Amino acid sequence: MEQQQIQSLTATFEGHAQQTEGGVEYWLARDLQHLLGYGKWDNFVSVISKAKTACEVSGHEVPDHFADVGKMVELGSGSQREIDDVMLTRYACYLIAQNGDSRKQQIAFAQTYFAMQTRKAELIEQRLLEAERVQARQKLSATEKELSDVIYEQTGGNNNFALIRSKGDTALFGRNTKAMKAQWQVPDNRPLADFAPTIILKAKDFATEITIHNARGQQMTREQQISHEHVTNNQAVRDTLLNRGIRPEHLPPAEDVKKVERRLASSEKKSIKNPDALGLGDDAHE
Repeated sequence: MEQQQIQSLTATFEGHAQQTEGGVEYWLARDLQHLLGYGKWDNFVSVISKAKTACEVSGHEVPDHFADVGKMVELGSGSQREIDDVMLTRYACYLIAQNGDSRKQQIAFAQTYFAMQTRKAELIEQRLLEAERVQARQKLSATEKELSDVIYEQTGGNNNFALIRSKGDTALFGRNTKAMKAQWQVPDNRPLADFAPTIILKAKDFATEITIHNARGQQMTREQQISHEHVTNNQAVRDTLLNRGIRPEHLPPAEDVKKVERRLASSEKKSIKNPDALGLGDDAHE
């Protein structure tokens, strides 16, 4: 396939993409039918049916990717008639292309086009999730420093801050920091939080924020008071997680947040040097 033809097909496919009010990208099946070289709607419907089956087999909810809609068309008499149509996500288009006649040049192009678009979306989502985790870790570090400062300001010392934080871990996980480090295989010289998944980072941060708020509001002047407050808050957060079916100590560890930070920083540098690539061609992990 010649480069000019590839560029033309790319522009055509992208030109037919639409967005819902919520910003969700979609294509209409009636448009995709012609883009893929199908003259008859009935023939294309059979391809859509195969794609729906593939969607279901892969464990995805079919209505999330194939939404039946009506479309008004002009008749020769000047009147209008509603015809069936389907709103298709990028993933749905990919499945349709995979189940189409690969001898058609448009189908061969679409198979690669939507595969790459789907992969790009997955990489973007992964990057956003990684950035969220890094931010959550940074936020927890700042909140814990603030708690340490509060303890020093209100009690005159914070030598036992590490112990207070460890007691909070025990309340949150139902087992102490050392046990969790062993379970997650965290090096002795690294904080447990560097290997905690995002939800745990946010849980720890929330409990710590409550401790800060109450320590100040109730003018706690003894470390023992603040320690008890911190344990109580972590226990309350644990109870909330358990009530929602999340058992903190059973969650798997996340990737070393320092590695994630380095990967994001490296990707950002490459994006600056090559804006068109957006760093999406890099491997997901080191």
